[in-house]
Formats: sequence, C-alpha cells, structure tokens
Amino acid sequence: MEYKELSSIRNKLNITQKQMAELLGKSLRAVQSFEQGWRKIPESIERQLLYLMFMKEMRGKTIVPCWELKDCPSEKKEKCPAWEFNTGNLCWFINGTICQGKAHRDWYEKMKFCLECEVFKPIGLLLRSLGWTEGKKPYWSRVAKSKNKNKNL
Repeated sequence: MEYKELSSIRNKLNITQKQMAELLGKSLRAVQSFEQGWRKIPESIERQLLYLMFMKEMRGKTIVPCWELKDCPSEKKEKCPAWEFNTGNLCWFINGTICQGKAHRDWYEKMKFCLECEVFKPIGLLLRSLGWTEGKKPYWSRVAKSKNKNKNL
C-alpha cells in the first residue's frame, strides 16, 4: 500500500489520523509518517485497513460464503480455515485458506489470487471507488510481481 492509498482509505472511513492511530494500535506520528510516505506501511496495517473497509461497507448485507460461491467439495472445506472458523466472507483475510487446491505461500501471493476472485469483489469495488482502476492494482499486487521477478533472477 502506498501513502496516498492509506490517506484515501482513512478518508473513506471518515476518521481522523488520531482515530486511525487508535484503531491500528499505532502512534499518531506513525500514521502521519505513513501518510507522508516517510515510513513503509506494514502488511499488517494493510490487512487491518482492508478488513475495516470491508466490515464498514458490508454491514447489514448478506454475503455468500466462499465455499458456496466456489462449490467446494467437503474434503476441501474440512481442510480450509475459512470453513473451520466460519469466515467464508473473509477468506481473503485469512492465510492458509485452500484456494485453487492449495494454500498460498504468503500474503502477497494470496492477494494476487484474491484480486481475481469473486469473493473479494466487494473490496475490489471499494478499491476502485478510491481511485484504483483495472490497470492500476494496489501496491501489494505490484510487490508480488516484483518479488516473483527477483526469484527468477
């Protein structure tokens, strides 16, 4: 996530920097540094912000669990944390979910997959409402591509 994206999300959530610091368990100075681009925004902060956006946007809406959307067989569901913890609408948030028959290695690999998944669609719509377009994906998707390039070197 880039600093401009963090500011957009904070504005979408309609909270102050101080309120964001309290939500994230960070200092006000840390949030200011993230928004100024002086400090890299950690993966954990990205995840918290996506979660908060999702929960605010989806409040009161019915969401079909991922295992129903994907028509997962019982043997796959029983091995998946999304099923185990009954979080089929938050499968994108949980590491270790069994998507495409395997658990993904890390957050960046997982999110690269999730960007293309219909379960993640509400977040994708939110991201586009904050100025992202189909051609400009969030920072973590660009990082995943650059990590893969570095592995091939």
